[in-house]
Amino acid sequence: MRDHIRQCIDALEEKILQLEGGRPTANDVTHVLEALGLTHLKLASAQVISLLDMLADGITPVNEAIVTALLRLCEANKKFLYTLAGVLDQPRASAPMQIPAAEAAESAGAPAGTPTDAGTPTNGPTATEAAPTAADDADNHAEKAIAASKQGISSIRVPTERLDSLIELVGKLMVTFAVLSQGGMRGATLSASTLAELDTVINGLQTQVDAIRLVPLRQIFLPLNRLVQSLAQKMHKKVHFTITGDELALDKTIVESLNEPLVHLLRNALDHGLEPPEERAAAGKDETGQVVLAAWRKGETAYVEVTDDGRGLNAEKILKKARERGLVGADETPSEAEIVQFILATGFSTAEKVTDVSGRGVGMDAVANAVRVQLGGEISIENRKEGGSRFLLSIPLSRSVNEGIVDALVCRVGAETLIVPSRDVVEIYAPSPGDLVTLPGGSETMSVRDRIFHLVRLCRHLGLGDSCQDVEHGLVITVRMGELSAALLVDEILRQQQVVVTGFTVPVQEIYSLPILGFGMMGETDALVLDVEKLLNDLVQQPTA
Repeated sequence: MRDHIRQCIDALEEKILQLEGGRPTANDVTHVLEALGLTHLKLASAQVISLLDMLADGITPVNEAIVTALLRLCEANKKFLYTLAGVLDQPRASAPMQIPAAEAAESAGAPAGTPTDAGTPTNGPTATEAAPTAADDADNHAEKAIAASKQGISSIRVPTERLDSLIELVGKLMVTFAVLSQGGMRGATLSASTLAELDTVINGLQTQVDAIRLVPLRQIFLPLNRLVQSLAQKMHKKVHFTITGDELALDKTIVESLNEPLVHLLRNALDHGLEPPEERAAAGKDETGQVVLAAWRKGETAYVEVTDDGRGLNAEKILKKARERGLVGADETPSEAEIVQFILATGFSTAEKVTDVSGRGVGMDAVANAVRVQLGGEISIENRKEGGSRFLLSIPLSRSVNEGIVDALVCRVGAETLIVPSRDVVEIYAPSPGDLVTLPGGSETMSVRDRIFHLVRLCRHLGLGDSCQDVEHGLVITVRMGELSAALLVDEILRQQQVVVTGFTVPVQEIYSLPILGFGMMGETDALVLDVEKLLNDLVQQPTA
């Protein structure tokens, strides 16, 4: 009986170890939880039950601690079954026994707890070389599982509060450096070499802080696996979902912002891309469709791709809808590559009916907006030659977060100093009167190297007076975020430097409608940071502003 029980438990332990060894699907996790009886666990707390559901649904990723806990549950089940069979070793409170009495009794045909031939009772004293207990067995299994996946501790978890504190300290250190370097004669006692060394330390510390913020895409890719499997089951479709590149580590802000676009792309791939099994079979395809989520990095750009081998995008249907909406003239004949891009237009949808999977009033324009505005990236769409569609997101890694240390232009607008993040700047241009065109509605445009931009006089837009009457006496900063762009007129650009951007202690953005991102510290002086994203969005809503 002992051997039969051990064989059953060993098979279950093997399944648990496999969870840590590869990329387990939600079904793999569910099978283990069912075998351990955890899916039928009745608890009074709905929150605790939700924790188990999150593990079963693939929302909570499997890690070393979970695998170790599952192995201990296996050991507990083994003890329970041994007890039912009457073959459980009787434990001592202090030390394990030299000879397991139950095994000796079993071999002699005596019931458990009977003294052995040597006259040693089951609860008697032990020798110096004690045999390993069942608890030691469980620990050994856990250690083997951990050793199989790593040779040493390769990563640690850092609480968000500690990260924020570290970033704040780095910011203060940078401000101190700025004060010293801008101090003029007051800092004459500080040698140039000391300043240079301090600058090197700050740059190194900032690099380390940026590295700490990196998190692997695995944190959002694994839950998406459960999403795909659940949707496929709901829509009665067969799918093989493949994930590659989930070890790629990106800034946590980028990873968090990627989740929503990827959910929408995968929903569309399952709902609109893959055909039902019978339709695929009739077309000579494998009944099981293929959906691939891949990520990689090339230089300072990260790429995330969603592909499927489904029916692809119906270019004829998209073109018809585009003509109905006036996006394409009656005489125009765009290429297929140009046609499929129309699905990114605001409110564009070819769905004939609204479902609870996709086509719920939120089109691909929501994906495009998230990629372009939140991430500063681009999205491209194409029909694959081998069948199916391909959605490629390209994300610049140099894009800074809203708070922290950023490269910026320090500008003067009237009597005020403003900070423009360099991440949004395309170029700086010295205009001439001939570059300015006033439209009938009162708005102005600026021609910069044969490109037309909406001109924003920041002095007027921010209510700072009208200091820049003649454009040739000022400078134009062209800015871009996604497809939106504009030309900002300032009186003077003082310098380019790194500044520390922090949020306001009160909800200024909710009280005032000004496009201000936060408070910028740059040494002895501080200034407001221009929110280019909000400014461009305001221009779209009020083009005559």
